[in-house]
Amino acid sequence: MNDANTILHIDASARKTNSVTRELTSALVARLTEKNPNATVLARDVSTGLPFLDEEWVGANFTDPSQRNAEQQAKLSFSDTLVDELKSADTIVIGTPIYNFSVPAALKAWIDQIARARETFKYTENGPVGLLEGKKAYVLVASGGTKVGSEIDFAVTYLKHVLGFVGIKDVTIIAADQLMADPSKREDALAQTLALAA
Repeated sequence: MNDANTILHIDASARKTNSVTRELTSALVARLTEKNPNATVLARDVSTGLPFLDEEWVGANFTDPSQRNAEQQAKLSFSDTLVDELKSADTIVIGTPIYNFSVPAALKAWIDQIARARETFKYTENGPVGLLEGKKAYVLVASGGTKVGSEIDFAVTYLKHVLGFVGIKDVTIIAADQLMADPSKREDALAQTLALAA
């Protein structure tokens, strides 16, 4: 495991208490910072709500940066903050439950805010190319009934694709899935998480 100088810690669970994914991300970030006490942790709890894209945002985003007016710059300012957090991070820790077979709307809103041409990916004659290479991501996921990796799991496959799309291809998945059927998977996932940073 590479030393993480800057860790971006993202939580998406609507639960603040008794959240499996929050327990897992907290444990992993604690271990990472134990191994590297000088690491900076950027915490981003997307469950509190992020703005959805609207017509003004799209128009501002697709305007050349040198041509944006003050209103367009202001419209993108929050997105710029999220993009800067992601760019500055060496390690990204994402905790997400599976809601209705996919990621929570709040996490999708974060993705929409950071997946930006010229910022996190670029278009080339050979197709889009991610610009955030050399980073490590951990995705810690929990579900009540959906089996991670199954044909009804549209969360993990999507997250791995999106992260790869912006250049983050080194992605480790830890799953505490189907907890309604087997609650012991919570402890199994926690043990796996702690082992990652052993």
